[in-house]
Amino acid sequence: MKCNNMNKLVCVVGMTGSGKTEITDFFKKRNYQYLRFGQITLDEVKRRKLEPTEENERPIREENRRQHGPAAYAILNSLKFDELLKSGSVIGDGLYSWSEYKYLREKYGEQFLVVAVYAAPQTRYARLAHRAERYQNDPNLIYRSATVEQAQARDFAEIENIEKGGPIAMADFTIINEGTVAELNQQLAVIYQKINDINQD
Repeated sequence: MKCNNMNKLVCVVGMTGSGKTEITDFFKKRNYQYLRFGQITLDEVKRRKLEPTEENERPIREENRRQHGPAAYAILNSLKFDELLKSGSVIGDGLYSWSEYKYLREKYGEQFLVVAVYAAPQTRYARLAHRAERYQNDPNLIYRSATVEQAQARDFAEIENIEKGGPIAMADFTIINEGTVAELNQQLAVIYQKINDINQD
């Protein structure tokens, strides 16, 4: 059922290391409420007392999709989205799959917007190699480093198994994040204003 209020569910989609967290930080600073799609996986990793590695996370993601279908992470987070949307707009970090996109589009209609962020593989892999060093205090395991092999394995799995290219192709807004954080924020300021203009219509 689509909500009738003006609050927006803005979801960010991109490959690992593309800059999704920087985008959500931008919206959080502008009073958007925050929900991370994949926190469900990391919470389960911690519950099982495993190391937060791609090798340990992938089976949990696949298990969730076996139990709940390919739209699993949208379904599992939808009640949280509903609750948050009662009090304001929401930024969703890490939309995964084409099935999740279709589920959220059907459920929220025009209230649902997608921001896609793209960076070339070599750019992303360089960022990921040293990411954990830049963020020492990270209790939710958001800023994890990855080797080129780990990052590439995740890229292939997301493209081949969950059709992550679909929501990137169908995004309402697209950002190329190959430069500085300041350059990224300039693009985001334009998108933020466009979203506000939608709410004015």
